[in-house]
Amino acid sequence: MPAEATAAPDFSRADPRRRVSARIAAIAESATLAVDAKAKALKAAGRPVISFGAGEPDFPTPDYIVDAAVAAARDPKNHRYSPAAGLPELKSAIAAKTLRDSGYQVDPSQVLVTNGGKQAVYEAFATLLDPGDEVLLPTPFWTTYPEAIRLAGGVPVHVFAGPEQGYLVTTDQLEAALTPRTKILLFVSPSNPTGAVYSPGQTKEIGQWAAAKGLWVLTDEIYEHLTYDDVPFTSIATAAPELGDKVVILNGVAKTYAMTGWRVGWMIGPADVVRGATNLQSHATSNVSNVPQRAALAAVAGPLTAVQEMKTAFNRRRQAMVAGLNAIDAVVCPTPHGAFYAYADVRGLLGRSLAGVSCATSAELAALILDQIEVAVVPGEAFGPSGFIRLSYALSDADLAEGVGRLQEFLGSAS
Repeated sequence: MPAEATAAPDFSRADPRRRVSARIAAIAESATLAVDAKAKALKAAGRPVISFGAGEPDFPTPDYIVDAAVAAARDPKNHRYSPAAGLPELKSAIAAKTLRDSGYQVDPSQVLVTNGGKQAVYEAFATLLDPGDEVLLPTPFWTTYPEAIRLAGGVPVHVFAGPEQGYLVTTDQLEAALTPRTKILLFVSPSNPTGAVYSPGQTKEIGQWAAAKGLWVLTDEIYEHLTYDDVPFTSIATAAPELGDKVVILNGVAKTYAMTGWRVGWMIGPADVVRGATNLQSHATSNVSNVPQRAALAAVAGPLTAVQEMKTAFNRRRQAMVAGLNAIDAVVCPTPHGAFYAYADVRGLLGRSLAGVSCATSAELAALILDQIEVAVVPGEAFGPSGFIRLSYALSDADLAEGVGRLQEFLGSAS
């Protein structure tokens, strides 16, 4: 599938009578959050819904992190404003953690603490992009990336890699999508939504290619500690030192420490870029709440015991989910080596009859699955082309078995 550019909306002729601005009206709702909200609403109404929609660990935040937050809430120094870029202690701990986990050495001044990973994503694009600049976006992609790019005035250029290549793009594909307007390559490994992980060799090759083309690389490393089958995490910042200072790392505590609701992320980059993003944040939100920052400090400065325990459960669920999905006729699910998602190819089910209904798209199929068997999945349209569904295995073993069983019975009845 060739690369596809989706142009930024033209807001120059916006109707002044519009109640909601054209820029904001053009934003698509987060499909993953929408599916999760609908599943939770049905559960609250007493329906036996099994949700594979949410991208968050089903474990509590470790006690030592919660204890640090409780202590911080009682300390009056945390009741005041703090620097917009983040608590100095936390920035230093993030720099040390980055050296430990990615092998990449940065100064604390190169760290900006943000209100979750999404703010880091948006601020990075807003700081680097001018109107019309293009971003190479390996596809399937996390649903927020193209919206953040367009909000910043950029143009996402989809570079699709299907299941036959493990959802991993190649330098040949990236080269074919390159234009004089290309400024940034977005690199995500492990990937949401596919769970794909680039090997050290692939990571180095892509990084060296980007450096040779003079591109910036934004790398989202939020799933760095969630890899399986002895597959290593490789930071493109260290695999390709040729990138120099044209690399920005995005990360956060949400996935590693089961802290999705605490809303602490960060971006790491060259001083001028971080300074620009800090100026933006100083007017948008100012400092991240001090209590979650103190909790994040306890997390990144502490052990990785909690994530190792989660990985054991995730690995068990991953194997059960992939085996269960591949047992369904016309469903193909490559084994993911990272994160906590399976990305199933359901193109073989489209156009076939299920409960007397023929679905033309994976969005229609996901809606039918929720309606008929009360299982929530996220359709491929949220992440790129139609014909796929994403299922999170960050849920209990019992719920996973029940949900996959329902899918096997329902999808297996296709004619």
